Amino acid sequence: MPLRFTLRQLEYLVAVGETGSIAAAADRVNVSSPSISAAISQLEQEFGLPLFVRRHAQGLSPTQGGRQFVAEARAVLAAAGRLNDLANAITGQVRGPLNLACLQTFAQVVLPGLRRSFTARHPEVDFHQFERHQAEIFDGLRQAHFDCALTYDLDIPPDLEFQPLLTLPPYALLPKGHALVDRAEVTARDLAPHPMVLLDLPFSTDYFLQVFRPHGLRPHVVERTRDIGVMRAMVANGFGYSIANIRPAPEIAPDGQPLVMVPIAGVPPLTLGLVLAEGGRGALVIRAFLDHCRETLAAGVAP
Repeated sequence: MPLRFTLRQLEYLVAVGETGSIAAAADRVNVSSPSISAAISQLEQEFGLPLFVRRHAQGLSPTQGGRQFVAEARAVLAAAGRLNDLANAITGQVRGPLNLACLQTFAQVVLPGLRRSFTARHPEVDFHQFERHQAEIFDGLRQAHFDCALTYDLDIPPDLEFQPLLTLPPYALLPKGHALVDRAEVTARDLAPHPMVLLDLPFSTDYFLQVFRPHGLRPHVVERTRDIGVMRAMVANGFGYSIANIRPAPEIAPDGQPLVMVPIAGVPPLTLGLVLAEGGRGALVIRAFLDHCRETLAAGVAP
């Protein structure tokens, strides 16, 4: 009697095996925890053996057989991906899964519109998005959790490939009525004495602080947050200034308060681009997405 299971169930199995948690696996593959639990239970019933040991408050540990099944499931998923790439190459059709990570500092501004226009052009692509910080993006690409990622050229490691798309200079985010809002541009020396709301994320924090270090200055950080929306709202409500490279239109915070963005002089811009794992450009769906990004961002569709 043939086994009845799906590649999606195997994907959930691998996610649980690698994270050791239903909740973490659900976060990785962007589905609900009950969906993960149901898939694991169905696989255990189908295979007729326990794949994980459930430990209260300690997550799931794979059984000896479970470790073997996770390894084989990972190989099956890799083979299925190669079959999909082969079919695309033969037919010339852009279809199949695309797991795209995006740096969380600009995902809300860039990603939804880019995804909509790409999937409208290629409706047979099964598009999944993940908002992550820079360190998580690098780890996810290396472990093949993501096919590619939209992010900045912040410390891209040599084992990953960066394809530049758009150059973005830095801006000071200021509340309406701030002493610097009428300037055509500001400098690190202008900003340093004022209170700063720091977007505190791996790699991003170093870039923001690097605005001041070459001048022997230290910013007056009064608040830190890992959420871009919270940062913008705190600035708009007068808690301090911040720094960003994405300039959305209109310039308002999530709570509706106005923001003013003033260019920062003497600071290198960041480049937004697509990061690929080694050999990633061989897949037709990734090449199609890269071409779409170049066309769309060059046309000024993204803010």
